[in-house]
Amino acid sequence: MPDVVRERVLSVLSLIENHETLFVTWNLAKIDPYRRGVAINLYGPSGTGKSLCAEAIAHQTGRPFINVNYAQIESRYVGQTPKNIEAAFDAARDARAVVIFDEADALLGSRLSNVTQSADHAVNMSRTTMLRQLDLFDGVVVFTTNYPKNYDAAFVRRILAHVRFELPDLETRLRLWRHMLPDELPCADDVDSEILARESDGLAGGDLVNVVVAAATIAVNRPAQRRVRLADLTAEIAAVRRARAEVGKSPPDARVVSWEPAPAGIAPDEAGTAGGVS
Repeated sequence: MPDVVRERVLSVLSLIENHETLFVTWNLAKIDPYRRGVAINLYGPSGTGKSLCAEAIAHQTGRPFINVNYAQIESRYVGQTPKNIEAAFDAARDARAVVIFDEADALLGSRLSNVTQSADHAVNMSRTTMLRQLDLFDGVVVFTTNYPKNYDAAFVRRILAHVRFELPDLETRLRLWRHMLPDELPCADDVDSEILARESDGLAGGDLVNVVVAAATIAVNRPAQRRVRLADLTAEIAAVRRARAEVGKSPPDARVVSWEPAPAGIAPDEAGTAGGVS
């Protein structure tokens, strides 16, 4: 990841490791009495390493992690989704684990103010259950999302740290390429990480993984000299770019990476109202 993102993640780790000092010894609980645990939000374009970073945070703090996605939580049966949310937090408490919610925008979206059918009521019940569990949970929760603007404002207030992930810069791409070309991978002499870093501007780390796998597949099927060539890699870089332009939605324009605190001025008693995030 870019150095500025790394610094923000290290700040998150410091927050986790020094939580008792900050909120008990230094009595920050006096001004923030409702915060028992630490909730973190990692957001940004797909493929930039948010989920991997969430797991790395758990590893660095010496805790296991429970990875939960929307498909595991959502149920068509009325009342079952809130129970699944509670079960995820109960499991995390029992294991003293970091609980990671991928695709968190599906769970933290705005509640519905005009409830007209049972499905709408179920959505609001799920959101309310998540809010209550965040208030009660004294561990670490990490949310990851590609669509942070879908979050309800009440959830934004409960998340202590928001770290924005962006597409890798030149220096980061160079580190990525050196990591993604393992010694065991037979490469031709013309394969140069610096050239690849320049050629792959605008691609995410996940894209580079796909490039290497596709180029290696070409090389392994080559009758003679089964080695990955620079031309194999650059051709796959072009193919990924073409697919990003023609298939699906492009990621948002790159922005400067920053640490963004939760919006001020949202009181705890506003948690029951519909949020203004859309």
